[in-house]
Amino acid sequence: MKLVRKISSAVFSPIPLTRDRALGISERLVAATTLTSSLEYLSQRRHLDKGGLNDWDIMRSEEAVNNPLFRSVLDVIGRRKVTLGLQTARAALSVAMMLPGNSRWRGAGNLALGGMTAILYPRHRFGTDGSDQVSLLVQTAAGAARLSTSTQTRDALLWYIAIQANLSYAASGWVKLLGDKWRNGEALPGVMRTKTYGFEKVYRWAKQHPRASRYAQHAVLAMECLFPLVYIGSGRLVRPFLASAASFHVVNGFVMGLGRFMTAFPSMHPFVAYTAMPKSLPEAADRDDRLVRTALTVLAGAIAYSGAVAAQKRMKTLQGWDTSRIITTRHGNQLQFESGGTHDGDSPILLFCTGLASTSEHFAWISEKMITETDCGLIVYARAGYAGSQRYCRRDYILQESVDDLVDLIHTVTALNDRKVVLVGHSLGGEFARRAAGQVAPERLAGVVYLDPSHPAEFQRSEAQSLGARNLQGALTTAAWALRLGTGVLMSRPRWLDSLPLAYRDKVYAQYSDARLWRAAAREWRAVEKEFREYDAEMPALKIPGLVLAAQNTVDRDPEQLLMYHELAKSHQDASGSHEVSVIEGADHDSILTNARHAHLAAARIIAFLQEHCGIHVGGVDHSADAESLAEDAPAKTLESEEAQV
Repeated sequence: MKLVRKISSAVFSPIPLTRDRALGISERLVAATTLTSSLEYLSQRRHLDKGGLNDWDIMRSEEAVNNPLFRSVLDVIGRRKVTLGLQTARAALSVAMMLPGNSRWRGAGNLALGGMTAILYPRHRFGTDGSDQVSLLVQTAAGAARLSTSTQTRDALLWYIAIQANLSYAASGWVKLLGDKWRNGEALPGVMRTKTYGFEKVYRWAKQHPRASRYAQHAVLAMECLFPLVYIGSGRLVRPFLASAASFHVVNGFVMGLGRFMTAFPSMHPFVAYTAMPKSLPEAADRDDRLVRTALTVLAGAIAYSGAVAAQKRMKTLQGWDTSRIITTRHGNQLQFESGGTHDGDSPILLFCTGLASTSEHFAWISEKMITETDCGLIVYARAGYAGSQRYCRRDYILQESVDDLVDLIHTVTALNDRKVVLVGHSLGGEFARRAAGQVAPERLAGVVYLDPSHPAEFQRSEAQSLGARNLQGALTTAAWALRLGTGVLMSRPRWLDSLPLAYRDKVYAQYSDARLWRAAAREWRAVEKEFREYDAEMPALKIPGLVLAAQNTVDRDPEQLLMYHELAKSHQDASGSHEVSVIEGADHDSILTNARHAHLAAARIIAFLQEHCGIHVGGVDHSADAESLAEDAPAKTLESEEAQV
């Protein structure tokens, strides 16, 4: 029993570290990290050559630097000789920082290493990782602590690194926990079979021993998620947690090749040990802990502020536009929709169906062109769970629920207006439009337009689509949970957002930083994965005209996608056998809507399609003949040319 108590006391006891001792251990570990980093870059200096992975003539275009002074500094550092000189100096200084000593001037060495790490970071886009960021953080704080004469300032800086360490582990763990792969044990074998981080022997072990593999993954999750518990029990859990974390990084270093992580993240551990000691120990008797109270106060204020911002964005998301209307569907869901265009006449009403995690405002360029150049009516709506549309259905979600909602909206629109409807669907919205068209009487529909649409068999026929789909569920779920926790205030503004018309940008941004959109998308994607992977039906024929507009980037990356587009188009066999596939050159899956030029080309092709099959007028004059010149004036490829290429 004495032996057990002795072992227990040794394992479950705080680590006594003085302030200077913690700094000394940390700065030597982080110096080992920067030494390893510089030696790696120097040994792979061929990547700096022309055409190499770190060729500055290529990389400088990726650096979004508007300040001309900073740009000129980067250009100087980008020179091969300057880069190699700085890496050599960084390696030499790292060796010096690993030598014995406790002088305040070591602070200048830390700051110099941090500065070189920061200035070289843009130069080595290929080869940088999280260890560089940790090194910069630790060296900057440790350097400032060394140079400070105030114990309060030094303790504040040490607490700062300790808090960063806790956030690093906890955030990593909880993000992993949100995904299915870490919970069900698929993450480890999935990583081990990759070329970049894989290790064949570990992969085989994980496949042969799934239970042990799952336990190992759950142990990692527990260590990361619960890491802040080092501060309970007067530091008695410091040793088990730090030993587990250090072992985790050592294993990753050998198995995944993340050698720098073995010293980078453990360089923060001395500060965790120092701040977790009870003040009853002599080493911590004069420790200043006011930063913790300050941090908690700031955190409370940040939470209150983010909550207010989230509430404001939620209100903006739900309120819709001045023309918004609401209908209730057979499932009890409430759909918010807006109408526009010509409210009477013989031309059809275009009903736009959005894609996954998309907003009705994505159609702004196309819808505005249709309003100004045709006499068509327009309806844009949000599916249940998006924008101001509410999902009240209590059953588990399946895709048919959204199809039924769309059918109910079509019936409402055609009952109020004695006009036919043309469904225009983008991505997953195209699949909803196709299914809805099969459930609506042909006399109510004038046609279907697909914009880079989904195909129900795409996961089975396209390896690229199948592989890309597997990681999307985790990303959507993580985004939804993160935003529910109030992080919308931190969400960066998507670049494509500023490509939309100015009047729509704020509302779209409010929707994208609101958890409702991502929860709805995650719910839909679960159903998509299940139904698309099980799809084995024949695509039914639709006796109405159909047009498929494909993004060039989509079909260039995956020729199988183009074949599925042809199959989708051929399912539309009206009396004249009208079906067509056109490719919008230069467009990708999203920019076919968000880029003004690409969207206007798509709108022009839709107008030509409507002139031919619906007899609409453009500007009061019949321009159906413009369809022939569209291939010359607008870069759209025809069905025949694409079939020849495939």
